[in-house]
Amino acid sequence: MTPADPALNPPLQPAPLKPTARFMLRHPAHVIALGFGSGLSPVAPGTVGTLWAWLAFLVMQPHLSDLQWALVLGVGTLVGWWAGTVTARHLHTADPSAVVWDEVIAFWAVLWLVMPAGLWGQVAAFALFRFFDAVKPGPVAWADGLFKGKRGAPIGWGQGFGILFDDLVAALCTLLVIALWRWV
Repeated sequence: MTPADPALNPPLQPAPLKPTARFMLRHPAHVIALGFGSGLSPVAPGTVGTLWAWLAFLVMQPHLSDLQWALVLGVGTLVGWWAGTVTARHLHTADPSAVVWDEVIAFWAVLWLVMPAGLWGQVAAFALFRFFDAVKPGPVAWADGLFKGKRGAPIGWGQGFGILFDDLVAALCTLLVIALWRWV
């Protein structure tokens, strides 16, 4: 009897899991990655995560200086990279839709840079960000595909960074459109 060739019979990956409140509470990384529960929305978790980010920003904004916001965004990105990677591994999915910390960090960056904007300016920023994040035109699609692992490969730090990267590019595209809009 000859041993099975691993190239012909790759090890089976566990089936993807559906996140639940119980799953979220099992690990601190899950709580962060799932946007403190906003990613558990059965409909449009990315949009719900972005709405949560908007509300959280409005609550925190009066209490934080620009330097503190820069620190929140920097540390939040690093913590989000860790939390997204751990949660993706535990869900057996490279880029789970329930992981919304990427939307949170990216939209906080947008709001931080467009404020003080009135309600309609914030609504426009929200709509533009959601467009770029959901539709993924041009550079956002490029960023989304850049860190995808091979099918069946273990989920690593590259895929964890990829979860964040396309949303950061969507934020940059949002800010470019807003800057062009203000310039014209």
